Amino acid sequence: MAREQFGICAEPNLHGSYLLFNALDSKNAFIRTALSRLPALFEDYADQFSEANLTAVIAIGANYWDEFYPQARPICLSAFPAMSSDDRSAPASSIDIYIEIRSDRCDVNHIVSSKVCQLLADSVELIEHIQAFRFLDGRDLTGFVDGTESPQGMHRREVALVKDVDDAAFTGGSYLHIQRYQHNLTLWNTLKKKEQEDVYGRTKLDNVEYESDDKLLTAHTKRANLKDEQGNPLEIVRQSMPYGNMKNQGLFFVSYCHSPKPFEIILKSMIYGDEHGNVDHLLKYTQAETGAAFFAPSLDFLAEFEDDMSYRGISIEPSE
Repeated sequence: MAREQFGICAEPNLHGSYLLFNALDSKNAFIRTALSRLPALFEDYADQFSEANLTAVIAIGANYWDEFYPQARPICLSAFPAMSSDDRSAPASSIDIYIEIRSDRCDVNHIVSSKVCQLLADSVELIEHIQAFRFLDGRDLTGFVDGTESPQGMHRREVALVKDVDDAAFTGGSYLHIQRYQHNLTLWNTLKKKEQEDVYGRTKLDNVEYESDDKLLTAHTKRANLKDEQGNPLEIVRQSMPYGNMKNQGLFFVSYCHSPKPFEIILKSMIYGDEHGNVDHLLKYTQAETGAAFFAPSLDFLAEFEDDMSYRGISIEPSE
């Protein structure tokens, strides 16, 4: 199987840097070559700062893919499934290129992010840069452990990566969805601990999930932890991290999967609820402000573009 980008299934880090770009007109050849050089850049910096456990991911937006690579398209790649019902919404954003940089050193993330922007130069517009961090023992800023249901160990690869039987031309890749949630922590903190636990459907301190019969039908774990028709769990690999300052705080949600369908089904369950109108009450306290869909191709796929054009004036070697 083609070599996957290692950041897709990597273990969590202490710091995250998420770069969201839009491509400028007539710059596609330049962008393809620049992106092909990035894995070597990431590897060089990972070696130079080995204690930082640097990982990274490069992904191409669903709406930009045909322009970026008109020869073929991942079978299931589609635009972000924007949804809205009452006061709950999952808006779609126009983002062409996503680059995720994670490590255990914030300064290393800054260095690598700066180099990425230098390499892409004036071929792109930087739409947003989110600097995220690990909070306590992997918790969201609401105080609850985040990503409890995310697959662990080698099972991550089974869930996240496209296989030959799925789409032979894009094996080793992964479908990626992102959303930037902004929390209303002032409102959230008016709830008593037991009320917060009921919203999640699990305990706050020791992270024990309620028994199914004890969960409210509006609990986050009830709406987001779903099963398919065969009774198998709908799994996605979550690489989300909290972000924020004293003015705005939230969660930068990131998920990888061998298909976009599980994410879409989970999001629909949260926004629209079940046939009785039971929606995710966590959305009373947090609001998605952005949303975008991407495909993160294999390293082998990215390497195809290395000779697209002559590439002058910028070195990918790490600075001393």
